[in-house]
Amino acid sequence: MNRVVHPIEQESFRRLRARLDTSHFPPLTRAVVERVIHSAADLEYASDLVMDEGDLVRAHAALHSGAPVVVDVEMVAAGITRRETVCRLKDAGSGPGLTRSAHAVRLAYEQVGPGALWVIGCAPTALEELLTLDASPALVIGLPVGFVGAAESKEALRASGLPAVSNVSEKGGSAVAAAALNALLYHPLSSSEETS
Repeated sequence: MNRVVHPIEQESFRRLRARLDTSHFPPLTRAVVERVIHSAADLEYASDLVMDEGDLVRAHAALHSGAPVVVDVEMVAAGITRRETVCRLKDAGSGPGLTRSAHAVRLAYEQVGPGALWVIGCAPTALEELLTLDASPALVIGLPVGFVGAAESKEALRASGLPAVSNVSEKGGSAVAAAALNALLYHPLSSSEETS
C-alpha cells in the first residue's frame, strides 16, 4: 500500500532540498538524513549523523520482512506511524546500578530475542544496556538526547561495530529516532529485496 504524502510534508521536503543538497547521499542514507532533518528542522544533522548504507540496506530488508521493532520510550513508539513496536518501560523497575530504561531493554530483549531493530531516542542508559547484551540487532538507531551520557553512549555504539544510525553530538530525541525508523519504513522495497 502506497503512503499518501500530505501537501505540507511535500512542501517541507521541497524547502529542505532547496536549502541543502542531499543528492550525494546513497538512497537509504539520504532518506534517513532528510527525514531526521525534517523532524527537527535542523540542517546540522546532515553532518552530525553517522551510518553505513550497507547496514541500512540489510536493516530495511529485515524491517520489511517483519523483524520486531523495539523502542526505549512510548514517545518513540508514538512517532512510528506504520508499525507495531515493543516498549517494556511500563513493566520495568530500577535498582542498584540499573536504571528503569536499562531494565526495560533487558525485558524487551527477553521478549524479542536477536534480530530486532532497536530505536533509542531518550535514554543513554538504554543504549548502554543494549550494548551489554548479545542482541545481534538488525539495526540500532541510537539517538538519545542529553548532556549526560548521550554523546558517550553513541560513541560506544559506533565503537561496538553493530549496524547503527547514530550522531556525534548530544542532540537527538524521540522525534528524530522515530523519524530515522520511519525513513526505512516509508522507503520502497527495491526489486532485489522483494525477491530475496
